Amino acid sequence: MPKSPTVDDVARLAGVSRQTVSNVLNTPDIVRDATRERVRAAISELGYAPSMAARRLRTQRSATIGIHLDPYAGGISGIVLDRFIHALTDRATPRGLRILVYAASDADEELSRIRQLREGGEIDRIVLTGTYAGDPRADWLCAHDIAFVAFGRPWGEPGAGAAMGHPARPWVDVDGAAGTRAATEHALASGPRIAFLGWPTGSGTGDDRERGWREAMGEAGADLRWTSVDNVSRARSVVEEALAAASVDAIVCASDTLALGAHLAASHGGRPDLPVIGFDNTPVAEALALSSVEQRPERVAEAVLDLLVADPATYEGAWHRLITPELVLRGRD
Repeated sequence: MPKSPTVDDVARLAGVSRQTVSNVLNTPDIVRDATRERVRAAISELGYAPSMAARRLRTQRSATIGIHLDPYAGGISGIVLDRFIHALTDRATPRGLRILVYAASDADEELSRIRQLREGGEIDRIVLTGTYAGDPRADWLCAHDIAFVAFGRPWGEPGAGAAMGHPARPWVDVDGAAGTRAATEHALASGPRIAFLGWPTGSGTGDDRERGWREAMGEAGADLRWTSVDNVSRARSVVEEALAAASVDAIVCASDTLALGAHLAASHGGRPDLPVIGFDNTPVAEALALSSVEQRPERVAEAVLDLLVADPATYEGAWHRLITPELVLRGRD
């Protein structure tokens, strides 16, 4: 049977000390970027996996991250969270960490489930998803001294700006405004009238994506903001009605679900080549050759893990990360 690679093998291949390998696995923020990437490349090449049992005995921690699995709701854009969880799992293993997925129907049930898992020694840190205004989970985790990183900003929290630099409330998010701003700036090559199809106001994520469109359009977009719930048929109806009343040169959307509805409406209205740009870069957008904004969940996962293992006593970086998304252009656009 082939011998499993050891930390010495990783250190030898990367040209570093055993301590440096340990630092990359446990406190990566104190290691220079180039060295950290060289060690991670060696870990990946050798297929090295740290001993979970040894780490638990040494640190008295489970080295297991809990993350909530949303109830299945179908739809087009739900795959983004699936990609994030997959990326988180893939990138946690080389760091000697595991992912435990749990289910809950609401915040109260989730907190109860977290309590059970923590008391049973099954998890020692959490990745929060689906943050929203008035979210009680962060306060509860802080009160119970459970380390966490949120995938999503503390939308609507009093003093949220101050929380951006707080080690007790770290978060990672996608810069939605940057994505829709890039999409709008590209669409302006088709003409000056670029509509935005977004969700009803009040959603932190949706309002952020709308902001990018407004920044790119200025006053020119005052009459081109259309609203729909995240549903294909409803979005199609909204856009069919809007196109009958106004001429536009392109449509930027808050999601690929809305983009599909907008594309169907444009095609039915005799404008199959009207540029429509979505958000989330789902397989549906790829299959229909619709341009879309890619959230890059793999980069989000890497940033979440960096903050989860960072030591507040030594870490000098920011306790929040905004990941810049990528505009993926296809077909008619």
